[in-house]
Amino acid sequence: MSWILPPSASTFASDIDFLYYVILWITGIAFVIVEVGLVVFIVKYRARPGRKAEYIQGSTKAEVIWTAIPAVTVVVIGLMSGGVWNDVKGRNSVPAGAIPYGVHAQQFEWQISYRGPDGQLGTGDDFTVRNQLHIPVNQPVVMRLTAEDVIHSLFIPAFRVKQDAMPGMTIDVWFEATQVGEFEIACAELCGIGHTTMGATVTVHTADDYQRWLADRVAAADR
Repeated sequence: MSWILPPSASTFASDIDFLYYVILWITGIAFVIVEVGLVVFIVKYRARPGRKAEYIQGSTKAEVIWTAIPAVTVVVIGLMSGGVWNDVKGRNSVPAGAIPYGVHAQQFEWQISYRGPDGQLGTGDDFTVRNQLHIPVNQPVVMRLTAEDVIHSLFIPAFRVKQDAMPGMTIDVWFEATQVGEFEIACAELCGIGHTTMGATVTVHTADDYQRWLADRVAAADR
């Protein structure tokens, strides 16, 4: 079923995909059962010449069953999802040593800030690149997400990352890429007339290539 979702390229993507398919199968089976039952009832209890309407008493047992099964299913899915949610977005989920980036959303672009030579984000030697996120493979990164004007939503399908950016708030979102390559960033929140143009790219480098790219950008910023 890989045609349903884009190829995954982060450490927690497989866990998210598993939950997605579990929910898809459960809701798909429920949909088929309900629709088949609806068709059967339409045919079986259709109006016929000379047939009188009759009152059918409800069944407490049936009502308990069809209420209990969905309730138990939802609780089980919630318990299964809780661990994944905590790993991805829990209060202490960001791994120690994750590389920090500043990601500032505004109509209609992403301003991405990188650490300068001092190795600290938010100092005077930082540099900013428009609509380009460059990261090393197999190393956790954390984006400190802010918004300038309206609500935006950072969406990186291949990494299964989606996080709203709220004006007046700083929200951390992390992931670890597992494949080298170029991936899409989109805004998943309608943010104005230019919403569809608010695209960017993530370039995942090998560790050595990332260090070379970073050194070149720092040298260019110093000129």
